[in-house]
Amino acid sequence: MSPTSTPAAPKVSKVEGIKERSHGLREPVATELRQDTTHFTEDAVQILKFHGSYQQDNRDNRVKGQEKDYQFMLRTRSPGGMIPAQLYLALDTLSEQYGNHTLRATTRQGFQIHGILKKNLKTVMATIVRNLGSTLGACGDLNRNVMAPPAPFKDRPEYALAWEYANNIADLLTPQTGAYYEIWLDGEKVISAEEHPDVVAARQRNGNRTIFHDHEEPIYGTQYMPRKFKACVTVPGDNSVDLFSQDLGLVVITDDQGNLEGFNIYAGGGLGRTHNKEETFARVADPIGYVDKADIYDAVKAIVATQRDYGDRAERRHARMKYLIHDWGVDKFRSMVESYLGKPLQPLRPLPPFEYKDFLGWHEQGDGKLFLGISVENGRVKDEGAFQLKTALREIEQTFALPMRLTPHQNILLHDIAPGDRPKIQAILTRCGIQAETDIDTLVRYSMACPALPTCGLAIAESERALPTVLERIRALLDRVGLPDEHFVVRMTGCPNGCARPYLAEIGFVGQAPDAYQLWLGADPHQTRLGLVYMDKMPIQDLEKTLEPLFVFFKQKRNANESFGDFAHRVGLEALRQFAATYKPGQVAKPARPGKARYRIGIRDEVYEKLKAIATDKGLSMTDITTQALEEYLKQFGR
Repeated sequence: MSPTSTPAAPKVSKVEGIKERSHGLREPVATELRQDTTHFTEDAVQILKFHGSYQQDNRDNRVKGQEKDYQFMLRTRSPGGMIPAQLYLALDTLSEQYGNHTLRATTRQGFQIHGILKKNLKTVMATIVRNLGSTLGACGDLNRNVMAPPAPFKDRPEYALAWEYANNIADLLTPQTGAYYEIWLDGEKVISAEEHPDVVAARQRNGNRTIFHDHEEPIYGTQYMPRKFKACVTVPGDNSVDLFSQDLGLVVITDDQGNLEGFNIYAGGGLGRTHNKEETFARVADPIGYVDKADIYDAVKAIVATQRDYGDRAERRHARMKYLIHDWGVDKFRSMVESYLGKPLQPLRPLPPFEYKDFLGWHEQGDGKLFLGISVENGRVKDEGAFQLKTALREIEQTFALPMRLTPHQNILLHDIAPGDRPKIQAILTRCGIQAETDIDTLVRYSMACPALPTCGLAIAESERALPTVLERIRALLDRVGLPDEHFVVRMTGCPNGCARPYLAEIGFVGQAPDAYQLWLGADPHQTRLGLVYMDKMPIQDLEKTLEPLFVFFKQKRNANESFGDFAHRVGLEALRQFAATYKPGQVAKPARPGKARYRIGIRDEVYEKLKAIATDKGLSMTDITTQALEEYLKQFGR
């Protein structure tokens, strides 16, 4: 190279150029939105993600030689899962008028509306914003929805602090470009909650190269992050947020009086990977250090700046922060963060063990009011047959206007409920066929699935539509081998990107081919340890043949109170494979049916309606009434 030669520009991916040319996330979305087409170009699709929408097509409706059935998914930005009643009712109406008549609670505490046509996209987006919502930053190469434990405990200050800081960090890392309001609301500035003064100050404070001065995007610059960035704030012992799956996890540390002292920091989690590419992998977050409360916003900026400036912008499969920490090591990463922060991080504060919590059922929230956790199978809010969850929630919100929190496991919490309203709310749920948490099969209760087919363009196999049947088959198999009351965490995804976090499940199904899954085993029931690959391309029709020897081995060799995930981790995958190789089907006699209800029995519609009415009047569950009636009937036959 001659002395006057200019060094070659570093290689970057195509998406980096699209972001740089987007004029602050404006183009080509703004131009193409005005065009009378059914879909956006690929460049516009990349920028549209930052606005909270994915372009999809319904693969069930594909016809060779015809245009795809294009539609759009919109995702809310809802820090800590907060959904005001006004926003929920707006989303419900939008899903009926413009969507596929369902809402879907996501694994990051937001709602998704599916089935929006391009011609209706602006109307739907503007309506969400005008009803106290937003979709800005719910997708794209930037900080995604900030998660927090959903439980609204008013007598536990650490929970309120987790909510507060999740919201503030979401504000700190929200894109500052005016593109969102210009495109979707014609420049109208909608009244929203004021940002905390400390957040405003932190966004303007340079520290050590953490911001770009005099730039529309002081934290993100022109190219935003190398890939998505996921963050959460939780409290000691509460792993409802799947802390170890996050790029950045903060744990609130308080003194004995509940006053905030600071935060433990974890970093480098992430679950997305690609089949047959060993350089991609799932990873749990590492402990990084502790900061005092006065330094938390600068610490967050320092971590974001480290990933922003050193994350891989050439290979998108290698662009998440987990790969930077893996390549550098924790010590080098910590040192770089400290250089941006301008001071050393302190040693981690001691914490109790983390536990998974789902907060289903009725609870005291600590101020004389109640909250109610409602299970939503696979997050799909819908009306289907006797199950009328969408109708129930609409009636409850229209009548009581309750604030709502979405949980990281796709369920819904209604809170600030006056005790006197409990019977009325329970009556609505019973009338609409909504089971109490104690009546839900525990396999279903602790399971998750991603949407997958037909709308996700990355899906290789079914997930949401397949998991209910898979769980029924697993329950029947557990009954057959003599483990009728056993349960564990089961998660399924249609591809290896891991949206339903299957690598942290005791049994994880990861779509690998049509009707075939990679089987992961050995994570713990509280989602603090990754599982491992037990089998590739397991045909779903071989589910029983694959799992029966594992369950039998578990029954024979488990320790007292040991979970299936802990057992698989303790004995190791090779021992599981060896036992399965010598196992002969039918070695275990079918056990007597357990007393606890696990079975589905069909009844006529008119009988079901009578049963619901009695359950509502008596304040009992339909399961209890049915069981009592059947027991009385069977006595006639000496049974």
